[in-house]
Amino acid sequence: MNARARLLLFALSAAVLGVCFAVSCRELPRFGGAAHPYGTRAVAAALRHRTANVVSSVNFDLRGFDTLGEESILFGTVLGATLLLRLARDERQHPAASEHVLPTTRLLGAVLLPVTVLVGVYVVAHGQLSPGGGFQGGVVLATALHLGYVAADYRVLRRLRPLVVLDMADCLAAASFTAMGVAGLAAGGAFLENVLPLGTFNQITSGGMVPLFNAAVGVEVASGLIVLVAHFLDQAVEVTGSTEQKEGA
Repeated sequence: MNARARLLLFALSAAVLGVCFAVSCRELPRFGGAAHPYGTRAVAAALRHRTANVVSSVNFDLRGFDTLGEESILFGTVLGATLLLRLARDERQHPAASEHVLPTTRLLGAVLLPVTVLVGVYVVAHGQLSPGGGFQGGVVLATALHLGYVAADYRVLRRLRPLVVLDMADCLAAASFTAMGVAGLAAGGAFLENVLPLGTFNQITSGGMVPLFNAAVGVEVASGLIVLVAHFLDQAVEVTGSTEQKEGA
């Protein structure tokens, strides 16, 4: 397909999307008005299902199927990066060299790493109660691990990240999220429907299956981001091509 055909296809698609968007906006409530149909339904659903954090209730209830799609996009991204960044025929992998790090930077990283891990676990575990959840907590956990790279060197990071285990955790977490969604269908309800006791409102055990959903998302996001960054760091630090080898020789 040439450039002109691609441009024409884009123009037609954009026109159709623009018309649909304009028509749908006409049905929205007026800005600043007292009527908020979606907000009213979201808050009512959160209270009914004992989920104090309305955002988590929306993610795993009102638009739970969309959350599965987001999980699948991240999983596909990690899988694609793994395939694209594997060693080519003209590339060689060499051990990473030791890097000099200031003692103050090393001390700061050693102090922040366990604190950041604790914060990440807290954000995931309390996602049904307060702002946060699996997505945010997973990113914090992935960031915590890479403090070993910032505060020390690449060799320390390699010892902290068992990529084989993280690959398996990524796959199992994505599969468990889908399995919990199917459990709702098996119980005679809808996909991702709560099949556990809802508990007491504003308690850590409340929300039925929402804490389990948050845990699965947190593990999948943390593992996926660590593996994704690992492939890019490997390319930058350890992999050299044939051109670089000739120049070095």
